[in-house]
Amino acid sequence: MSSRKQRRRRAKERRHEYEYVYVDETGHEVEPPPEGTPERDRPPRRAANGGKAGARGKRAGPVREAKPPSWNRSLRRAALFLPLFFIVFSLVNKHEPIAQRVGLSVLYSALFIPLTYLMDRTAYRTYLRRSGQQPAAKR
Repeated sequence: MSSRKQRRRRAKERRHEYEYVYVDETGHEVEPPPEGTPERDRPPRRAANGGKAGARGKRAGPVREAKPPSWNRSLRRAALFLPLFFIVFSLVNKHEPIAQRVGLSVLYSALFIPLTYLMDRTAYRTYLRRSGQQPAAKR
């Protein structure tokens, strides 16, 4: 008699096996075609998982367009995050004076500007590389 561990492994193997399901034009399952049938005459074959694509394959679609990096966009983002930084510092440092919390928020927002610019630049360069375009000439 098999051990409990062996039985669990065997049950897991059975659970994770898959088979092809043949579906006709109306969406009903049909019997698989005989082995001698040429591929072009067979009905479309779908996996047992409902025809979902494999886990983490290459995406079949256009590359998402990235905008060129802009200092103005980075400044706007920092301005949006300034109140958020202040709220976080107010919750974390309740006993500190307000001037210090405002100062820290402004400092973090100032550091946030070049960080977001560099992230935008990296995303834009990656987009150019994937789409096969040439980067714009430097001024």
